[in-house]
Amino acid sequence: MRLFIKRYNNCKFFNNNSIRIHFISKRFFNSSITKLMASRSQDDKLNVNERNEAIKELGVNGWSSVDGRDAIKKEFKFRDFNEAFGFMSRVALLAEKMDHHPEWFNVYNRIDVTLATHEFSGISRRDIKMANFMDKIVKDKS
Repeated sequence: MRLFIKRYNNCKFFNNNSIRIHFISKRFFNSSITKLMASRSQDDKLNVNERNEAIKELGVNGWSSVDGRDAIKKEFKFRDFNEAFGFMSRVALLAEKMDHHPEWFNVYNRIDVTLATHEFSGISRRDIKMANFMDKIVKDKS
């Protein structure tokens, strides 16, 4: 951030450093939002047939539909808390990269995960990608 800051010594009205930082941050924020929104189109939402097929395929690995909600869920069990926390850390890295965060609940060695895309009020391709990633982590571990 400092590389982009220029110091202005003769400013009568404002501290130009803070104004400059504000404009850089705003420009970065706006471009990030534009890229994010462009990557999230209605094409990401699964239609009924795609949803049913995805749940059927994920069901082989223990994923199931959530009653009363267009979402999928799974319970993961690990040897101990350390292994469960490691799993959550790996998923968190992908979640930040995708800007798509799971709902989860952790007690010791158990993690209950629910995936849904809130902006679509349903299951999207991002949920399926994240579910497959979680299954791959667990499979690679065993």
